Amino acid sequence: MTAFRGRREFITLLGGAAAAWPLGARAEQPAIPIVGFLSSTSPVGYQNALIAFRKGLSEFGYNEGGNVLVEYRWAEGQFDRLPALAADLLQRDPTVIVATGISSALGARAASTTTPLVFLAGDDPVKFGLVASLNRPGSTATGVAWLTSELFTKRLELVRELVPATALIGVLINPQSPEAPPQLKEIETAAQVIGQPLHVADASRETDFDAAFGALAERRADVLIVSNDPFFNSMRERIVTLAARHRIPVIYDRREYTIAGGLMSYGTSYSAAYRELGVYTGKILKGTKPADLPVEQATKFELVINLKTAKALGLEIPAKLLALADEVIE
Repeated sequence: MTAFRGRREFITLLGGAAAAWPLGARAEQPAIPIVGFLSSTSPVGYQNALIAFRKGLSEFGYNEGGNVLVEYRWAEGQFDRLPALAADLLQRDPTVIVATGISSALGARAASTTTPLVFLAGDDPVKFGLVASLNRPGSTATGVAWLTSELFTKRLELVRELVPATALIGVLINPQSPEAPPQLKEIETAAQVIGQPLHVADASRETDFDAAFGALAERRADVLIVSNDPFFNSMRERIVTLAARHRIPVIYDRREYTIAGGLMSYGTSYSAAYRELGVYTGKILKGTKPADLPVEQATKFELVINLKTAKALGLEIPAKLLALADEVIE
């Protein structure tokens, strides 16, 4: 009986010691870092891009839902929501904010100039004041960028291989995007040099696309160039469907459109760009300062052609374009 009481007292003593042990010492564990992810578009159509982003993170030992949390905020094409979404992210006290697109980056920067920012920019981030220079960002922001305006001109050159020089070329623009004016200026300048007629159609809401394609059909546009725009990408199934309905050949900025049934695309490899976005985020989580990371300039571009769509349109793709293509879908 004495032995039993002694054992019980020993257990009670241990319990009391555990209770007296400082709560902070027992609960003290490394905090899981939070990454804020801000985008002007919707998550629809971004599965592959996010897979690439997570792959970049994993290269530095970070796995979403494991040792890093990612808080996503999507503006669903409503640019005026970005400031509130950025402010909401800051309430989560993120270690770093990732922003896709100039609009999202500007929204994040307006909300905080001290929280590290990694952006994916489709235009010159220096021009928009996000960094001091590409090689020396000189701030708490860095990221990946490519000049979409120059790619826009390249798309003009490619579609002119499909139609006569006198053909009317349509251009689909989102007037709400800050990236739209430089893109439009670049292509209008290039078109004026060669005497190429253009018709510009606007779409900034889901309800605008029917009217935009109706106007293009009424003007008898021979071919269409769709501008780089995150909102357009989230609506790509609708855009591809309308293009098929109105039988308008279209060139897009990314391969996902072409895989979905678009005629062809020319632009940067978004998978490569999003992986690099994850890599830079991983580096900052490891302690690297954004100012020490030069803005990465996208160098991988791809031309993808869908021959099945060309056949449905009754369009013969020149051998020259087929030879240039990185991928041909048959």
